[in-house]
Amino acid sequence: MRIVDVRATTVTMPLEAPLRHSNGAHWGRFVRTVVEVEADNGLIGLGEMGGGGQSAEAAVTGLKPYLLGHDPARTEALRWMLANPTASLYNNRTQLLAAIEFACLDLQGRELGVPVHALLGGKVRSHVPFASYLFFRHPAEDGTGEIRTAEQLVAHARELVDQHGFSVHKLKGGVFPPDYERECFRALAEAFPGHRVRFDPNGAFSVEEAIRFARGIEDLDNDYLEDPTWGLNGMRRVREKTPIPLATNTVVVNFEQLAANVRDPAVDVILLDTTFWGGIRPCIKAAGVCETFQLGVAVHSSGELGIQLATMLHLGAVVPNLSFAADAHYHHLRDDIIAGGKLPYADGAIAVPDAPGLGVELDRDKLAEYAELFRELGSYPYDRDPARPDWYPLLPNTDWADPS
Repeated sequence: MRIVDVRATTVTMPLEAPLRHSNGAHWGRFVRTVVEVEADNGLIGLGEMGGGGQSAEAAVTGLKPYLLGHDPARTEALRWMLANPTASLYNNRTQLLAAIEFACLDLQGRELGVPVHALLGGKVRSHVPFASYLFFRHPAEDGTGEIRTAEQLVAHARELVDQHGFSVHKLKGGVFPPDYERECFRALAEAFPGHRVRFDPNGAFSVEEAIRFARGIEDLDNDYLEDPTWGLNGMRRVREKTPIPLATNTVVVNFEQLAANVRDPAVDVILLDTTFWGGIRPCIKAAGVCETFQLGVAVHSSGELGIQLATMLHLGAVVPNLSFAADAHYHHLRDDIIAGGKLPYADGAIAVPDAPGLGVELDRDKLAEYAELFRELGSYPYDRDPARPDWYPLLPNTDWADPS
């Protein structure tokens, strides 16, 4: 095969309600860019990346001079063509590389008639378990979906358990004062005896506040405490003061940081993101390092639609040391751009696709519908809260939202 075209389409996908986080909010929708890589045999491989708009589409199509005529099976060469580590000091293309890698792996699988997991060593599990990913939420435009109180949080989690079968629960914090969020987190854990929990304030706490928070939840059945503070040194100081394992998707997101963490441990569980690490293959390499040094591994979510979810499923299928349920924003979506609609959960897990390539197909009508919605609504500032337009956080943060 040889690549003959590269296309990008930005879409907006509505959410059940705006999701709040330590830096601001997802304003009731995700913005994602769908990438299509076409080969000379007529096959099209699919990729996806976060963000979007004219800049993302231009960045993807700007890669055509690099990609036209390239054999999509040469995925290792892609890394050096698009994201050489020294060149990337000037043109950071890690997420672009990831989207192209997804599409090239998809093309290879389609050409050979095998699923991507077969190209990556073969699956060791046929279903990937997921945690419920819980957020404090602003109400949607129709007034529904707000999550502000412990009662609302527990009620929403119970709906998800009944609907999808989750037995692991992750709460995204860093929005309200730490003592308030600890009360909500404890209420969540106590509402589901026998289930496991994890908390993530996105690095918003000071080291001292993070230690205090950890001591207040040490009796719960914690998987881990994710990014309670910012930076490897901060995480290391917290780790010295709590028996709860620490996890990250912010301070160990490349191999240099992974090496530093092996030499001087600050984090126990590495959350591998197929976008942040530059593709599925780098995540598998990183998982191998973690296996060697006995670090925990989980699959991170950066706000996926069905194409990237498929990459997460193929990653989860082939990594033997996947010791925790994966994260996914997926259940917050109102729809998807893949044929057949959203992939279903069963008993808190999603089946790994076995169709050729990534195992998902574009629904062209949905792609057009949500591309048009993007053109109508445009982007939104991820690092702003619509309820506090003049607010922005410091690290560590002390200016919390008022839960009342």
